[in-house]
Amino acid sequence: MRHSAFKTAGIWGATIVGFWIVGITPSLAQQKQLVKFEAPPANTKYTEQHSIAVGDVVGHDIRIFENIRTFPKDPLIIGGVPVKEWWTRGFTDFTETNGLATAYHTILMESGDKIFIRVNFVAQSTVSEDGSKKGANNLIAGPITGGTGKFLGIRGMVRLAATFDPKSGYNNSKGEIEYWTEK
Repeated sequence: MRHSAFKTAGIWGATIVGFWIVGITPSLAQQKQLVKFEAPPANTKYTEQHSIAVGDVVGHDIRIFENIRTFPKDPLIIGGVPVKEWWTRGFTDFTETNGLATAYHTILMESGDKIFIRVNFVAQSTVSEDGSKKGANNLIAGPITGGTGKFLGIRGMVRLAATFDPKSGYNNSKGEIEYWTEK
């Protein structure tokens, strides 16, 4: 009888250890990674912009836009794969480059896989020493909403700091991507 009790305890112990190990495996897949990057103005181009004056006050426009970022000299690497292009499509509700915006980012990897991000942000125009307005500064944060291929279960957060001027096409960004993979 005593031998049988030890045998049963051993089976239960092995079962508990097995469940504990299986429980750890997904958390290892969810280890967070952090990638920092810069996208200077020379590597960012507005491909489309369309604005409509609202008409209630001077300078109040709604706008849709698309831009592309590339990383020709120092490619951004996510999950061991270089980024080929970073597309942003969004809409703004600005009065003299102050206001609210929503943007959807598609990061196209060299492998053809994609990562998707959605952000909402507030833009504030900047004034230079001579009193002229030089575009806007903003801090942008938003979730990674999904991906394809190798990045199918990707999740995380993107944080950007950008200076931009829709009229001149200037856009300078830097930031970080914190991500993990859910399996």
